[in-house]
Amino acid sequence: MSKKIVILGAAESGVGAAILAKQKGFDVFVSDGGAIKPVYKQELIDNNIEFEEGMHTAEKILDADEVVKSPGIPEKNELVKRIRSKGIPVISEIELAYRYKGDSKIVAITGSNGKSTVTSLTYHMCKTAGLDCALVGNIGYSFAKQVAEDPKTLYVAEISSFQLDDIKDFRPDVALLLNITEDHLDRYEYKFENYIKSKFKIIENQQAGDYFIYCADDEVIMQHLKTITIKSNSMPFSMNQEFKQGAWIKGDTMTIKATEDVIVMSVFDFTLKGKHNKYNNMAAGIAAATIGIRKEKIRESVATFTNLEHRLEYVSTVRGVEFINDSKATNVNSAWYALESMTKPTILILGGVDKGNDYSIMDDMVKEKVKAIVCMGLDNTKIHAAFAGIVTTIVDTNSAADAVKAAFQLAESGDSVLLSPACASFDLFKNYEDRGRQFKKAVMDL
Repeated sequence: MSKKIVILGAAESGVGAAILAKQKGFDVFVSDGGAIKPVYKQELIDNNIEFEEGMHTAEKILDADEVVKSPGIPEKNELVKRIRSKGIPVISEIELAYRYKGDSKIVAITGSNGKSTVTSLTYHMCKTAGLDCALVGNIGYSFAKQVAEDPKTLYVAEISSFQLDDIKDFRPDVALLLNITEDHLDRYEYKFENYIKSKFKIIENQQAGDYFIYCADDEVIMQHLKTITIKSNSMPFSMNQEFKQGAWIKGDTMTIKATEDVIVMSVFDFTLKGKHNKYNNMAAGIAAATIGIRKEKIRESVATFTNLEHRLEYVSTVRGVEFINDSKATNVNSAWYALESMTKPTILILGGVDKGNDYSIMDDMVKEKVKAIVCMGLDNTKIHAAFAGIVTTIVDTNSAADAVKAAFQLAESGDSVLLSPACASFDLFKNYEDRGRQFKKAVMDL
């Protein structure tokens, strides 16, 4: 009799998990409490996978031998509590994919900020070097679906804390931990320590032959490292110190010492600008070096990589006013990094669904760089309270079009308008991509 696997959630990761489980001969049932997007529904139909939407049939779900839970479903969900209380094993989609990846290698990237950029840059390095690889995980394409439909010898995976929460044996050959700042505290009982432990799960199964790449300038990471034992090869990166193995930037020179093939290059060759992107280049550079990519290809990659949509993306200049789309900045630290890279007086567009934000982190940067704040959310009370004594002009809007118009009116030629919301997007938009695209359309409509 086939093992029964229930997939909770029918978006990218859930449908990918369902396709892989079906391919491996399991009895698969997919359940989504909301409406399933037509594209995913069609994939389930095409693969002859049983599913339901707009409801959860508890009897069928609680009869599972194993449950694959979407990363978007929190532990406090009543159905999840019932599954747990019955002792049914719960795993994430990346855990399922890991079981069937064969001899393939995994480079896994996590962190509060910069994950997508470093994952994409690492993938770009791998493709430039001619490796047989795929870009998977939280960045958009299901790891499980890739394993099922087009397996590769190397997977470069962006991994969120939510995906790490339900791993058992998942073990990346190369694990990157970029930074840890307060984020998603609403999912972790408002305990920062819970979120930190979740991020560190990326190395819990690593062994002696694996690599752990981390930022030695991140105080949270360094404090937690004192409390655990690392089995893999440590590869720190820093802008303040040098290492026997790792990467550092001194002056305008980046050095990567991961193998005997030491890489030295100028930071002026990076296409990605800003202090945070120096860290991103170091992280991706070490990852590439550990999997054997030659220094010439790493140099070529950092000089040819183009930035991602919604991540400090230049949109247009209208009558001397520059517009920057950083809709991916869904937490305070990301917004801080965005401001840190701004070189002109800035009108900052903030707001959305607050995730327990502490805006005081931004005070000094806002004082130094920001002329005015345009709020774009249903409830902007907290933003007003945080910055009322710092910025004289704070206005409220509740659409991307209104926010862009308001910012344009407040700006002068030579200023920048920066959308870097520091919040989730779900009050007014489908997701951060929708928010970014509406912002760009509004700019083009000026």
